[in-house]
Amino acid sequence: MGGQACVLFGAAEFSRDVDLAIVASPANLSRLRTALAELRAEVIAVPPFELKYLRKGHAVHFRCQAPEAAGLRIDVMTKMRGVDAFQKLWERRVTLRAEDGTSYQLMSLPDLARAKKTQRDKDWPMIRRLIEGDYFKHREQPKPQHLRLWFLELRTPELLLEIAAAHSEVCGKLLKRRPLLKFAASGNEAALIKAIAAEEQAEREADRRYWAPLKAELEQLRHARLRAG
Repeated sequence: MGGQACVLFGAAEFSRDVDLAIVASPANLSRLRTALAELRAEVIAVPPFELKYLRKGHAVHFRCQAPEAAGLRIDVMTKMRGVDAFQKLWERRVTLRAEDGTSYQLMSLPDLARAKKTQRDKDWPMIRRLIEGDYFKHREQPKPQHLRLWFLELRTPELLLEIAAAHSEVCGKLLKRRPLLKFAASGNEAALIKAIAAEEQAEREADRRYWAPLKAELEQLRHARLRAG
């Protein structure tokens, strides 16, 4: 659901860690504990690896100690801002098979783009590359799902202008979902650029508000651990 997914979608060259979206159930956590034990993965920082923190929206962070994965960081989440519950994510997942036969279950491209709308600077260029890559791959014969994704998630003004001119009817139907499309429809590039920037800032602020109480809880956990230690 993170950088490795972006690598497999072709929008990144490498990622330093592995981000996993999981079902937060006792049985699933038991299976995950077994897998993490094989990697000699230890929790780093806070919160601890417990259901209640995952269900609140926290990420649990691990560092692997096994020789074949030494230093690898694994982040586990089950709930993300602006993204559907795991079951829907799983139903929409994309399965990629590597040359060695390994299968990778990836968050779908639309879901991954939504999950990347954070306050972190590095995520926004990644969204742009993800959607641009899909556009250039399918623009000669786009299906309805491609057009919907591009109109809702493209962050490249010239490409939004291009598809708005080519698919004006679809653009009009999605105006309520993404009001800045009115500038793409009218060919107003300057206004479109400003609107895309404003849209990003609004998402960053929404992400800050979402994480504020979670960060406060993490601080409480850190202080409690220091007092106990």
